[in-house]
Amino acid sequence: MLTPATAVPESPGPGRKRRIRQGVREFLAPYAYISPFFVLFLIFGLFPLLFTFYISLFDWDPIGEHRFVGLDNFSELLHDPRFWGALRNTFSIWVLSTVPQLLLALGLAHLLNHARLRLAALFRMSVLVPYVTSVAATTIVFAQMFDRDYGMINWFLGLLGFDHIDFTASLWGSHIMIATMIAWRWTGYNTLLYLAALQAVPRELYEAAAADGANGWRQFLHISIPSLRPIIAFTVVTSTIGGLQVFTEPLLANPVGGLTCGAARQCQTVTLYLYEQSFGQFHFGYGAAVGVALFVIVVAFSGLNYLLTTRIRSERP
Repeated sequence: MLTPATAVPESPGPGRKRRIRQGVREFLAPYAYISPFFVLFLIFGLFPLLFTFYISLFDWDPIGEHRFVGLDNFSELLHDPRFWGALRNTFSIWVLSTVPQLLLALGLAHLLNHARLRLAALFRMSVLVPYVTSVAATTIVFAQMFDRDYGMINWFLGLLGFDHIDFTASLWGSHIMIATMIAWRWTGYNTLLYLAALQAVPRELYEAAAADGANGWRQFLHISIPSLRPIIAFTVVTSTIGGLQVFTEPLLANPVGGLTCGAARQCQTVTLYLYEQSFGQFHFGYGAAVGVALFVIVVAFSGLNYLLTTRIRSERP
């Protein structure tokens, strides 16, 4: 007679095995669904970032030897006046494009949300047209508008009695031209984000404010703006990330200047300087160091913007 200690364990039947397999599949299914994003991020996001950090520690010849130099590329970067000039240009273009862009988007969203317009849906969708337009086409059109001899802007300045301005050759002129391109392209996109958030605000709030005697401006300040604080935080952060990485507009705005964006590098941004060092002069190690510095700057300013906008958002109107 077999005692409990020496009894032969009963083998699991097919039903139990099926339940185990089903449990494993249910456990792994969510991870399998989201795995494509992480696989693509590892291949096209994390690996290039880590490889850039690695290359920045070398004097990297693409067809020759790779000599380890440690932090020499970063030491050279700190004393490079061309890098600091590109950084100043980047911040100047970022401020000139981001601030007017977001303010105009706020105003347009408020107008489209409250104005009684015929074909309102058409107007709301038309603001997105600049966003879907080719960057190259946009840059060519604006370069013609800001042309020194035959551009529409200088023609208008001539009517007012001012001398023509060579926008591509001057520091502030080139910055204003590029900032105008960026603002024109992204204003509609931010307008739709703000408009979507405004349409979620209960109409009763505006009706109650109107009944209390609040005009449209006070309704905008005390109802619309507080309701938009989360989306304003989002647009500020995304505009910061995009504005500090601007590349195509300065590259195409001054084709004669090439990668330096003019003889005086008046509109060369950090990303354009990175491209010049890496693919223009084949200094891949130094170009990677520029990329690492830009990554740190973008993360720092994005984090600062997030903290500021989150603090403002958390405050009561």
